[in-house]
Amino acid sequence: MSQPAAFGPPSTRYAPAAPGSLRAELDARRAAGRTFSLREAIGLVVPLCTELTALHAAGARLFVHASALRYEDGALRLDPATSRVPAANPRDVACLPPEEKRGTPGDARGSVYSIGALFYELVTGAAVGPGMRRPSDLVPDLPGTVELILAKALVADPAHRPADLGALAQAFHHIAPGASIAPPPADESHLDHDADFDVDVSTSMLPPPPSGVAAIGSLAAPRMPGGFIALSANALPVVDRSQLNQAIDPTVRLAEMKAALEADPRPRYVVVKDGMDHGPFSAVELLQQIASATFTGGHLLRDSFSAEEHPIRDWEEFAPFADQARVNREIAHERRAVEVATAAEKKGTTTKTAVAVGVVALLAGVGIAVWLTIRQSSDQKLIVQADEAVTVDVDGGLGAGKKGPIVGGKGGGARVTSTDGKNIPTLGSKGSCESAIAAYVEEYKIGNDGVPPDLGAADYGAVLNRGSYMTGCGVPANMEVNICAAVQNGRAIGVTVNTSPSSPGIASCISGAVRGLSFPSHPRLDVARTTFAAQ
Repeated sequence: MSQPAAFGPPSTRYAPAAPGSLRAELDARRAAGRTFSLREAIGLVVPLCTELTALHAAGARLFVHASALRYEDGALRLDPATSRVPAANPRDVACLPPEEKRGTPGDARGSVYSIGALFYELVTGAAVGPGMRRPSDLVPDLPGTVELILAKALVADPAHRPADLGALAQAFHHIAPGASIAPPPADESHLDHDADFDVDVSTSMLPPPPSGVAAIGSLAAPRMPGGFIALSANALPVVDRSQLNQAIDPTVRLAEMKAALEADPRPRYVVVKDGMDHGPFSAVELLQQIASATFTGGHLLRDSFSAEEHPIRDWEEFAPFADQARVNREIAHERRAVEVATAAEKKGTTTKTAVAVGVVALLAGVGIAVWLTIRQSSDQKLIVQADEAVTVDVDGGLGAGKKGPIVGGKGGGARVTSTDGKNIPTLGSKGSCESAIAAYVEEYKIGNDGVPPDLGAADYGAVLNRGSYMTGCGVPANMEVNICAAVQNGRAIGVTVNTSPSSPGIASCISGAVRGLSFPSHPRLDVARTTFAAQ
């Protein structure tokens, strides 16, 4: 559940937030490509921690998330009604600790997690979950102390998560003392250990530091005279991330998602297949299993840290990879089918050729005389002229309702090699779509029986409009592709591909892929056209 993606994952599709809520403000800023500055975020969460401390001390159990908080005059106020019902918005669900996602409101320990998740979203614009990035990867010059605080607040295991909201407020306040009112005094060491346990960040939702980078071990920071932390004003920027709202190329987006998942090497994902648990896997291992089709979109995936459990196709972090693996399997299956059909056709052609040679040899003695006699008396039904072109009458991109040849212009490219006995010329060469149309000459006679009815646009569109055959050609999202395919007897005899912007290499790749497709078979020439618009 990191940043919104170009693929439209489930977690970014939800009903508009209630006006006046913090969720509505976050959504508005995200749409404008902005987030809260570090100073703003500290000014919001420190007083909220103080309010929650008093409520939990009185025995209240709450769901703390952005839709349960009113954002008024630059301050937050807990909504009593909303904070007592489970969250519905996926980004609000991401603010809840694992133990509250089953529908039970939490105590102070749960609110520590929720404050950490809210703070992360305030300054980064992203949500807590698998594939999340470290804050410093998203916000330049963010103090390292922020990541240390969040690592401890976002511990998934409640038995090893701090429960002192006052200590959390003090830690945030010390980052920028002038950003908020001072919270009540508290012992910040409670963010490391308490009387009964030590805080364990090994199950924190925040990814560990990159290899070779040491983690910050203490909240203590160097102080200037008077107790102020030595922190320059430049470390508290107003973050303007306007690029977040721009469309991202799907290929680039997949690479970024993969890099984010690989940043967390911890084995945390369990897959349920055939009634058995498999794993736990790290994100890299899971992606490898998905790519090899060991696991597919329908298999149940559980994150042992966050306790979330959904089919792989419902995880926005993994669904695109499962979908890509499915497309690759379909392409491979289609190629195998084409190879089998080609081999069968080749075998059949060889057999027919052998039979034809025998018949010709048997009739060689009388063939010439008979041919001369028939040629003098027969009604010539096929006209082929080397310097004339014939275009196929089209309706909706497919040849239909042909009344006779329309002659004009030059042919070139494709040529007529034979007829099938019903005045239907068969094209042999594989040129462009236009040259195939130009070379095709067909004269119809009234009462010309034995030819099946023309096929419709849907028959060819089911093959050509699918587009999966272009996957291996590296077509970028901003490219428009126009395809014209002249089809006869189930094969693309002539193909023309135009791309915008122009790319001869990609056009040639797509042309070859179209020629390898299997279309519905019909003896007449039909023309199918389709356009894939740029995203």
